[in-house]
Amino acid sequence: MTSFQYDEGIIKNYPNLVAGVIVARGMTNAPTPNALRDLYLDEQTAVKARIGATPLSELPTLGAWRRAISAFGVSPTKYRSAAEALLRRLTKRGDIPCINTLVDIGNLVSIRYGLPVAIFDTRQIALPISVHYSDGGENYMDLGSDTIVHPEPGEVIFSDEKRMVVARRWCWRQSATSASNEATIDAVITVEAQHENGQGDIEKALADLTKLLEDNAGGRHDSAVLNADNPAI
Repeated sequence: MTSFQYDEGIIKNYPNLVAGVIVARGMTNAPTPNALRDLYLDEQTAVKARIGATPLSELPTLGAWRRAISAFGVSPTKYRSAAEALLRRLTKRGDIPCINTLVDIGNLVSIRYGLPVAIFDTRQIALPISVHYSDGGENYMDLGSDTIVHPEPGEVIFSDEKRMVVARRWCWRQSATSASNEATIDAVITVEAQHENGQGDIEKALADLTKLLEDNAGGRHDSAVLNADNPAI
């Protein structure tokens, strides 16, 4: 059974796209353990030191995401990629608060590599999740809201078999129905790159995600690196 896939139109128009995807089952999303919290805080300190005064727009990973978002007609400074939003908070406010085990694992790897990581709780999702151009008729419910809205036609979205959108503007924001919480057991986890030669970064990020999940959340994890030659898991 396919759990996650890229539409051929996305593969065609984004030739540098590479993703690491984990299909995780039987996890436990407990409060962040002390060892993981310390690792996460140390990573934040290291990332701030590494970035220094460099504008985020000059980081190759974030610059590539800005171009990818612009390509489907969206302002990348109005709707920043999830990775840029995290790093912007870190560099401007000084830290990113701990939330729970799964969220902190995703955020840790995201800031380490400057790549967006998403954790989709699959309890309310009719798999597979597909990344494709919206026709404007799909349904989306934002975090903290119970109002259904529709994406713009041509916007890159993640949606399930029932046309429920689980992420808008590619890596901008997840839906209320897919966000992980303390009850999350099964999830599809993604880390994506748009920059040239991103394969190496994705392979390392995927390995880090898998190890952190094994050590802190348990469960079973099937994974794959997706690209034009292998667009689904």
